[in-house]
Amino acid sequence: MGFLRDIFKLSGKDELKEKVQKGALLLDVRSLEEYYCGHTAGSVNIPLFLLPVEMEKFSKETPIVAVCESGARSEQAVNFLKSKGFEAYNGGGWKSFK
Repeated sequence: MGFLRDIFKLSGKDELKEKVQKGALLLDVRSLEEYYCGHTAGSVNIPLFLLPVEMEKFSKETPIVAVCESGARSEQAVNFLKSKGFEAYNGGGWKSFK
């Protein structure tokens, strides 16, 4: 996992789970179909391609932990959100937040 953590700049899962428990938004950027096949309770699904339009629903006061299947799309989401002034973290795969 260290290798993937370096590539995708993943924070420690425990640290990110704590952020979610303290009110961070758990954002699932997979497709709607993927989300309906399984997701973490309490997560919000906004597919990556819709993020530029839907991000106005978010508060810059609330941290965002993005997840997907492997960490690649969530990394894209995090880079985009950070470029717009959001505090965002790559949570990697959604299953680790179940």
